[in-house]
Amino acid sequence: MALLPYNKRTMAERGWEEVDFVLVTGDAYIDHPSFGAAIIGRVLEDRGFRVGVLSQPDYKDAASFTVFGRPGLAFLVTSGNLDSMVAHYTVNKRYRSNDPYSPGNRSGKRPDRAVTVYCKKIREAYGDIPIIIGGIEASLRRLAHYDYWDDAVRPSILEESGADLLVYGMGERPVREIARRLNEGEHVSALGDIRGTLCRCEELVLPENGVMLPSFEEVRRDKKAFAVMTKKALENADHVTGRILIQRGRDVYLIQNKPSLPLNTAELDAVYALPYTYGYPPEYDSAGGVKALSEVRFSLTHNRGCFGGCSFCSIALHQGRYVVARSHRSVIEEARRMTAFPDFRGYIHDVGGATANFRAPACKKQEKSGLCTHKKCLYPSVCPSIRADHRDYLRLLREIRSLPKVKKVFIRSGIRYDYLLADPNREFLDELVKYHVSGQLRVAPEHVSPAVLKRMCKPSVKEYERFSEAFYKATQKAGKEQYVLPYLISSHPGSTLDDAIALALWLKKNRLRPEQVQDFYPTPATASTCMYHTGIDPYTMETVYVPKSAGEKRAQRALMQTFKRENEAEIRKALLKAGRSDLLSGKDCLLPPKAPPRKNGGQRRRRR
Repeated sequence: MALLPYNKRTMAERGWEEVDFVLVTGDAYIDHPSFGAAIIGRVLEDRGFRVGVLSQPDYKDAASFTVFGRPGLAFLVTSGNLDSMVAHYTVNKRYRSNDPYSPGNRSGKRPDRAVTVYCKKIREAYGDIPIIIGGIEASLRRLAHYDYWDDAVRPSILEESGADLLVYGMGERPVREIARRLNEGEHVSALGDIRGTLCRCEELVLPENGVMLPSFEEVRRDKKAFAVMTKKALENADHVTGRILIQRGRDVYLIQNKPSLPLNTAELDAVYALPYTYGYPPEYDSAGGVKALSEVRFSLTHNRGCFGGCSFCSIALHQGRYVVARSHRSVIEEARRMTAFPDFRGYIHDVGGATANFRAPACKKQEKSGLCTHKKCLYPSVCPSIRADHRDYLRLLREIRSLPKVKKVFIRSGIRYDYLLADPNREFLDELVKYHVSGQLRVAPEHVSPAVLKRMCKPSVKEYERFSEAFYKATQKAGKEQYVLPYLISSHPGSTLDDAIALALWLKKNRLRPEQVQDFYPTPATASTCMYHTGIDPYTMETVYVPKSAGEKRAQRALMQTFKRENEAEIRKALLKAGRSDLLSGKDCLLPPKAPPRKNGGQRRRRR
């Protein structure tokens, strides 16, 4: 196995004088199936196309995009595994000092709004060469969208970048068709009928059965129109029920074709059987390697998609809510390959995916009729049509545990504890705590307030409490000391100061001290981001309170960490503002405990 060509020298080593596709990525080139660029490159190679990977080119110099020369068919452009703005900035809009997707963990190797910048440099170098964009940044910015960093509505990234075609969602199927048709001589402008793509269109040839969205100008001016656009986009994200969407952009109409059909199990197996090296170019070693690879090098992805449908999550808009799983044989073969690596030490770090304990669609109906448009599978409670069953996942974990050289198999992807509790068989929970937890299991109740959980589309906190009780009983039975830690979000749309105080009281009652908390981060296209921008819940069109000021965000964050003395002033101010002076003292006091007095009258001893 060898890496795909990543510079002129490695292209020449294959005896190539040119490539069919130049795949431009804002990440370092990591040849591992956890990275979308690696998958697309290998999928095209498997179809006989010559692919050169151009990672992190100098975005200030058009000449850096000419390393492989003019490709025979097209440029393919992605920002990498993250939206470039998320990769660069914290929720407080401060520039991150490191980048795990770059050699040496160094930031600054890709530009802000990488897809747009790359496309413009390619145009500067090659004029009318076909450019197809994809990946998470393109996928979630495919329509008019709210941009947190500009605090403004921006047009479709297809318009801004000047690319010819946008692939949204998981790209294997549409990219194969694009490559075939370009190779057969079709012009890129003729590819506007491919599922899973977005293209430009003249008004005279608009699809007859499409859903017309409010225009870019409407959603830029009118927040209610923005909420309507978001609602229609979410309702049409399923590959069975989704319809063509049409939006008037700045200058042209944009056509979002129906979502691509998901890969089936055999097709997903084939993607993971491609000859990945699970490494990166040796030139990265001198910089200290690439941290992002170390996080996943010994991890296994066994599924794709998530029917959880959380409002703040982009998975439903990118991977989809329909779950497809790999076969046991496929996952076991990949695990065997990992155990042969010289640096394997016996530990599989994860057997997961978007949600680890999903191995099939939520119900039989979804296979032919698609997912329900106006209902959630797990919210407000587990749908009666769901048959929660962990037996297949459990068998898979047992097979991996039994492999030679494997000492321990962890599960670090998210576990849906409400789905786990819906399974009457507790065998999976027993084996989870006995074999697959590395001391702590993180799960995501996100909040405790019913009003906030409603906006998040998350179940009642009582479900978390039921799971926590069951977890500790199973842990005690296994004779282990392990902990379940809740992942929580502050300042989510819908969260008032009273809701934040309710969360603080719950944490105190349950003796929980979260060392890490996350402020809500509005990323493009999600329902929660729509609420943040508009103050409207797109599912219900109800008005939603949104904590936006820096002061209130600090207060809500501080209330999640009342044990920290540096938060005392912020907490006191928040409690007085909320009229909760009763919580300044007494048994429910939320102020940090006072530091014990120093011995010797609090004076430091002088050194003699």
